[in-house]
Amino acid sequence: MRTLTNIKAPEAAPSVSHESSEARKEQTGRNKGDGPLARDTTTVHRQSATGGSSTHARAHESAIKHVTGRAAYIDDIPAPSDVLHIALGLSPVAHGRLTRLDLEKVKRAPGVVDVITIVDVPGHTDIGPVFPGDPIFVDDEISYVGQTLFAVAATSYKAARLAVKEAVIEIDERPASLDPVTATERGEFVRPTHTHQSGDWQQALESSAHVLEGEQFVGGQEHFYLEGQACLVLPTEDEGVMVYTSNQHPSETQKLVAEVLDIPFHAVTMEMRRMGGGFGGKETQASPWACIAAIIARRTGRAAKLRLPRAEDTRATGKRHPFNNRYRLGFDDQGVLTGGDITVIGDCGYSPDLSDAVVDRAMFHADNAYSLGQARVTGHRAKTNTASNTAFRGFGGPQGMMIIEAAMDDIARHLGEDPLTVRKRNLYRLGRDVTHYGQRVEQITLLHDIVEQLEASSDYWSRRKAIAEFNAKSPIIKKGLALTPVKFGISFTVQHLNQAGALLLVYTDGSVSINHGGTEMGQGLHTKVCQVVARELGLDLEQVRITATRTDKVPNTSPTAASSGADLNGQAARDAASKLRERLFDFAAQHFDQELGGLDREGMRLEGGELIAGVGESERRIPWGELIQKAYLARVSLSEKGFYATPLIHYDRDAAKGRPFYYYAHGAAVAEVEVDTLSGEYRLSRADILHDVGDSLNPAIDIGQIEGAFIQGMGWLTSEELKWNEQGRLISDGPATYKIPAFGDLPPVFNVDLLQGHPNSQASIYRSKAVGEPPFMLGISVWSALRDALASLVDYRHCPRLDTPATPERVLMAAEALRNATLVKAAQPETSDDPA
Repeated sequence: MRTLTNIKAPEAAPSVSHESSEARKEQTGRNKGDGPLARDTTTVHRQSATGGSSTHARAHESAIKHVTGRAAYIDDIPAPSDVLHIALGLSPVAHGRLTRLDLEKVKRAPGVVDVITIVDVPGHTDIGPVFPGDPIFVDDEISYVGQTLFAVAATSYKAARLAVKEAVIEIDERPASLDPVTATERGEFVRPTHTHQSGDWQQALESSAHVLEGEQFVGGQEHFYLEGQACLVLPTEDEGVMVYTSNQHPSETQKLVAEVLDIPFHAVTMEMRRMGGGFGGKETQASPWACIAAIIARRTGRAAKLRLPRAEDTRATGKRHPFNNRYRLGFDDQGVLTGGDITVIGDCGYSPDLSDAVVDRAMFHADNAYSLGQARVTGHRAKTNTASNTAFRGFGGPQGMMIIEAAMDDIARHLGEDPLTVRKRNLYRLGRDVTHYGQRVEQITLLHDIVEQLEASSDYWSRRKAIAEFNAKSPIIKKGLALTPVKFGISFTVQHLNQAGALLLVYTDGSVSINHGGTEMGQGLHTKVCQVVARELGLDLEQVRITATRTDKVPNTSPTAASSGADLNGQAARDAASKLRERLFDFAAQHFDQELGGLDREGMRLEGGELIAGVGESERRIPWGELIQKAYLARVSLSEKGFYATPLIHYDRDAAKGRPFYYYAHGAAVAEVEVDTLSGEYRLSRADILHDVGDSLNPAIDIGQIEGAFIQGMGWLTSEELKWNEQGRLISDGPATYKIPAFGDLPPVFNVDLLQGHPNSQASIYRSKAVGEPPFMLGISVWSALRDALASLVDYRHCPRLDTPATPERVLMAAEALRNATLVKAAQPETSDDPA
């Protein structure tokens, strides 16, 4: 029963301002809980030294929680006392047929409450995210080592793990297909081959002054997120479930859990506050574990928790796609491309997953920042008996860029030019500003400006001269230098994913809550969205709080991927805030008309925690808290939903033409390395980066993203080596055998700058640009610098093939190959035109 109460007099609450006390008097006699209780109706906004509170560099919204250990992840969520712990039975072979699965001893093991296999799934058994091919459990055919056979739920994690070992598994093992090139030759694909073509590429090759061919292998990459795959599922009323998950795509997992349980989508609620890293590895591949836990939770009526150990996580989940690339390119005497043929083969693993779009993205970026001329680009999606490879920062773009960057180095050595010179001659420019898939490249001068500015700020040419002189005198230690650009398209290449929603709530104390469909994986998305709302409402950032991503607040969300998190969700939040702001303006113009002698509706603005109307002597200021209280008492809605869909983008897959990207983000990096050519060991001694983020939403976060992306890209191309044995078992399944970059791998000199004065040409959120994926490809400069150092062994006449990751072993083998080729050439007798 609700009771009437009186608001205490101001004397009883000395911490409340006079204005707030006056506003509270209006609540006398009102129902408790129905009136505003603002702490302060006066301005609480605090300006920063640089101007605004919401547009300058701000710390990550969870930064203090991160460093103090108070940030809660899935394993930190308190679970009910009767929670069940889940362990998985995984396939020990890469390919074969499951002939016997005896789980009787497993069921009788101490602590075991439930054991499930494919026959216990009440709904769909295939959880392929886009195309079918991903069974939740093995039914008959086994496709890779680590594929899930069954799941055990027990009263403790240890009991579940021990019970798994009691299973009797018999498999008719068959030869495993592990080579994507061989699979391509046999026509074994997870999806059909796709081709882009621009002009008569064959004629372009025939008429070219020079033609070069080359091949490369580009290795994959383990996501190696700090927080592994984890979820906690609680059964709810009406046969539903509440799922806490470390997940980049909660709506997709909601759909799959509902389909697996054979219940409506609205009976499944996903909640995701933060991830301890994702990098694409939790876009589709967080779903299977949530589905398994949900089945057990519904069968037992108890909470179920699944957390994969690092080794199992690494074996059971997909990686960045390894690629086998080759090119045949024609060019003139200046090294300018006239056309050619590029082929990329993505190792997709056993199922489609996201491979269709990943290989498409590799094809889209096979040009990087260069006009290919009349060219054909072909992408194959090879099927192999490994875990289904999936999204990873860059989503195929980095692998596609690698082949053209290799070609730039090769062309330069062939012509005796510096690689930077050849790169600059091939950059998109007027007259050659349309890609091989038909999209016009805008802001062409920006791309040239970045390269020229970095060329100057890094002292490229003076360092090039000094390095050449050093290498001429140093027979063992060789230095290398490379400047590589990046042009990266921003948008999901699947059109319907380019949408986002947001829910904005303003409470009667003036505090603001924003919820949106994006997920936070450490990249600062939530911070940027809070800044957008604060900016639109003229508030200090501390007055805006983000809430956990939930499917019952903002439905049908797209994954947080494709560098589009801030672009999409920032615009949706802005839409909600601007609509609410306009509603408050309408109310203020009417409500305060008589009280303040009239307010100018057209000139209203929210700034510094106040509503400001008029200018000069007619200016009127109303504190935010007072405005909100008055609006509430007048029954004005203080919540709003926002929505955004990216305009302009389209792609006709049949014609292989269109505008798949809303805009391009650009950048460039200079890397300098030192290589011991007798051991293959090397170090990065200096890196200079200039990156284009338009008008930055948060320079501090953006610079952090650029630094992290560069180092992660360097790791992909140098130290992070995935190794499988002949039976298809991943043997680099932990930090002892898989080496990500560490603190000691950072260059002693690391200069990172944001390009100034180039706002986005498209109407993005405040004319900013995406920063999640584009700087990853800046790491290519390190690989190119290694090739440059090795080329000095033969006086820069040849650029060696250097597959990735370019481990010290591979670098040493490349050095030895160059030395042996030099010795063979020296041993050959000289020819003479004299018949004698």
